Amino acid sequence: MNKEQKLNDLWDAVNSPDHYNQTSMETIHIIQNSMDTDEFQGYLKGNIIKYVARHKHKGMPLKDILKAQWYMGWLVEELTEKEDK
Repeated sequence: MNKEQKLNDLWDAVNSPDHYNQTSMETIHIIQNSMDTDEFQGYLKGNIIKYVARHKHKGMPLKDILKAQWYMGWLVEELTEKEDK
């Protein structure tokens, strides 16, 4: 398997892990629906910090950085929607 395929496989594991898809609604959406906008943005920011801060300590640093990037994407979408209103 080449580098590009490994990165794609890793990104798939980050973007849509099986353990987050056990119900009809993805966990991130359940969390989002349980919070107001500011709370959800704080949740996203906290997860970004968490994954970046511990990326060297769990054995898969790239996966944790990709996970932080995933949460960053959500935060960017949230802020973009807020500015569009």
